[in-house]
Amino acid sequence: MEAWIAGIEGTEAARHLAMALALLAAVTHAIFGALQKGWHDPWLSRGAIDFSYAVMALPVALFLVPWPEGRMWLILAGAMAIHLAYKYAQARAYERGDFTVVYPIVRGMGPLVTVAAAGVVFDETYSALQWAGVLLLSGGIFSLSAFNIAGAGIGRRRLVGALGWAALTGILVSAYTTYDAYGIRATPNPFTFLAWFFVADGLIFPLLAAGRYARMLDPPALGPLFRRGIIGGLVAYVSFGSVMMATRLDRVGEAAVLRETSVVFAALIGWLFLGEKVGPWRAALVTVIAGGAVIVEFG
Repeated sequence: MEAWIAGIEGTEAARHLAMALALLAAVTHAIFGALQKGWHDPWLSRGAIDFSYAVMALPVALFLVPWPEGRMWLILAGAMAIHLAYKYAQARAYERGDFTVVYPIVRGMGPLVTVAAAGVVFDETYSALQWAGVLLLSGGIFSLSAFNIAGAGIGRRRLVGALGWAALTGILVSAYTTYDAYGIRATPNPFTFLAWFFVADGLIFPLLAAGRYARMLDPPALGPLFRRGIIGGLVAYVSFGSVMMATRLDRVGEAAVLRETSVVFAALIGWLFLGEKVGPWRAALVTVIAGGAVIVEFG
């Protein structure tokens, strides 16, 4: 697999595969978001997910892929720090605001900052038409959040806090996307980075969640929590692994933009499986978001 990936890098086949992987990441990220709905405590749910994917990744890291060499340990430590900050900010945002308000803000920030960062770090360039597509996509996502805010009934003080943490989370999403793209490109075997990343990334947050669980007066049952954690961990493998491979095979900014069409798939999942009403305005905004992604990819 490693030799095949190296053989197609820089080809048209790699570009098409990267596009398919980024869209797969978008679909699975939307599923991941749907799984989080109804989880009464974002700290516990994230801790269960991290614990699950770290335990499942450990045998792969130890026995199936080469061990990291030299500076890869430092790169993994940096990724671990950025992801910890991201998950902390996300949990704080979900504490203060509804999922439908916070999630679009987080996803809307990502493409804008990632495309700009990719230009600096990876010397990627984008045409004026593609930048217009990025603005269209992010603007549609932000508008979707504003539409949801109008019906959320959140107090002003709580809303300001939720939006602030959501914006910070979006910036950290861009930071880890750019940094992890650098990490997976710096590793001869991309699966070494992915396997050891999931091990390292799952070490800290379960400890924070365990401390929170111990302080709860009425903690939830562990069985259902860990069942959802295992499902979330498996989905995270596909979602994160897909977008990281996409950033290795093709441009980082385009992969980030396509991943944020998860908002479109989340709306479809909510309509088809969760009984949510989409309505004409939300449907129009979802169409704008999808159109922005198409312009970036083919502009």
